[in-house]
Amino acid sequence: MTNDTKKQNSRSIPDSKDRRKVKFEVYGEEMVEKIVKLSGNSGRVYLPPDWVGSRVKIIRID
Repeated sequence: MTNDTKKQNSRSIPDSKDRRKVKFEVYGEEMVEKIVKLSGNSGRVYLPPDWVGSRVKIIRID
């Protein structure tokens, strides 16, 4: 394998940490950024009361 081929292969295979990341493009009305809090055996995020009944999407960013 030549040096050029090795360089191309190393660029095309991302680090294991980057492999788990994906890009989302989302269109919406509003956005809030919150920290998930422990709630029993699960997590909880409080959202504004006027969002009740609305469809939301949650994306974990870290």
